[in-house]
Amino acid sequence: MDRLWQLMEDTPASGGAFSAQTIILSLLLAFVLGQVLAWMYYLTHSGLSYSRSYVQSLILITVVISMVMTVIGNNIITAFGLMGALAIVRFRNVVKDTRDIAFIFCALVVGMACGSHRYLTAILGTGILSAIILYLFWTDFGSHEPHNGFLRFSLRGPLGPNHPVPGVLNQFCGSFTLISMQDSGFGGPAEYAYQILIRNVARNEEFVSELEKVEGIENISLTVQEKLLEV
Repeated sequence: MDRLWQLMEDTPASGGAFSAQTIILSLLLAFVLGQVLAWMYYLTHSGLSYSRSYVQSLILITVVISMVMTVIGNNIITAFGLMGALAIVRFRNVVKDTRDIAFIFCALVVGMACGSHRYLTAILGTGILSAIILYLFWTDFGSHEPHNGFLRFSLRGPLGPNHPVPGVLNQFCGSFTLISMQDSGFGGPAEYAYQILIRNVARNEEFVSELEKVEGIENISLTVQEKLLEV
């Protein structure tokens, strides 16, 4: 155990050849920390763009970058040669989600830390990054849904402050905003359109049912925005 801790504290950044023990430790640590990043992505992913190959790639990228850093060492000639070799490879896969790009950068940095034998930085960095990822996931940080529904209906007669419709909206909606009102001008029903924030989407049927009870209302249309539409 003392020998393992000694290897963990040893960071040969000033030069010297890497031993077989430190190389194996770097690759194994990169594999374990790559698994942690992959699990964080798996547990906190939402949406329709999940890819099994991408999750596996996070682990492979971490290990490969660790190996690359071991190959380069402190040899600048090897570094330039490796850059030239990698420049030949063309990556055509487009990463659409910026969050996925952030995970790739995390895997790259953790792999670099493992490959350069900065083990403590790699471990602490992965732990802190994982905590941040979980915090952002559990708090749903950054989501912005001022309105999550769109309501349209036709109404015969004026819609005054004492009309039953605002009462129904107050009962089922946290907030609502009238965005358009079109009067036919020939004595027919006027068309109203609202942006609404529904308190409980499970009560949508009850919401529509209460609106249908209002005298003179017809052609009710309720559209609810799903979270999957958020990008």
